[in-house]
Amino acid sequence: MVLSFKDRLQAVNPEYETFESLHTLQVNLGNLCNLHCTHCHVNASRRGTEIMGRDVMGQIAGFLTQHPNLTLDITGGCPEMNPDFRYLIEQTKGLAPRRMLRSNLAIMAEQGWEWLPEYCREHELIIVGSLPCYLEDNVDRQRGIGVYQKSIQVLKLLNSLGYGSELELDLVYNPGGDFVPGSQHGLEATYKMELLANHGIVFSHLFTITNAPIGRFREHLESTGSYSEYLRMLAGRFNPEAAGAIMCRKLISVDWQGKIYNCDFNQALEMPVTADDGSEIVISELDDGGMSGKKIRLSQHCYSCTAGEGSSCTGALAG
Repeated sequence: MVLSFKDRLQAVNPEYETFESLHTLQVNLGNLCNLHCTHCHVNASRRGTEIMGRDVMGQIAGFLTQHPNLTLDITGGCPEMNPDFRYLIEQTKGLAPRRMLRSNLAIMAEQGWEWLPEYCREHELIIVGSLPCYLEDNVDRQRGIGVYQKSIQVLKLLNSLGYGSELELDLVYNPGGDFVPGSQHGLEATYKMELLANHGIVFSHLFTITNAPIGRFREHLESTGSYSEYLRMLAGRFNPEAAGAIMCRKLISVDWQGKIYNCDFNQALEMPVTADDGSEIVISELDDGGMSGKKIRLSQHCYSCTAGEGSSCTGALAG
């Protein structure tokens, strides 16, 4: 039996269970996506119906106006497919010093989306592109046949626009199975060597992210009878150093309806942040000062953030 993550975290330091201060506002524009990845924790697809509208986007812009100097982290699904994606980008211009777009890259190679790379450059968006391996077979097995070649095509185009040199271009690695990523530093060096040698591609940083045992990945684990084993493995790799840096202490996640969560994984599990009376909080009601010291909603999936070097939306937390 795996010890409760909450108990494990409290044993290291009770303060780690509480929200510290807001640095990043992560906004999930919905579960619409052009891909159907095996590890997706939000079960995104072309049939996604949870799509953020302009009303919530306006509330987000208003929050950023009142709280300058935050990082805006835009995710999905495939966030670019939200019909009002450009509205959000234009409404938040100048309101956050760092605006990160989490892209699956392949969308930028699809017909009708050719405008995206230059649009991102025009608005100086940081691109965080998902490329779960530098090998074609591994990527296509996880994301679909042909996705690797589309991603390489897009990365070359982004390089030609100054991404990876003048503008930040980060890549994301996640395991192709039920194991913890290796050294982020080592993987980044290998990625840079392989992509440069084989494709002439350069990028800024590599983020290693452990697969959380939720969504499609949990379905896969359960279908193979390995869910409990995977959870035990994550717990066995628990790293106290990573525990002190978990992203939910400085990040708030907003869903398509404007509800707030401690992270995107909690959002996928419908575990919202609640007020003292138990009611759900939406972005228009959020006071980040009131979040300080508030207990974080924890569960067993949180072990994925503290295993090995740790895992966050910007990669490893220790090591």
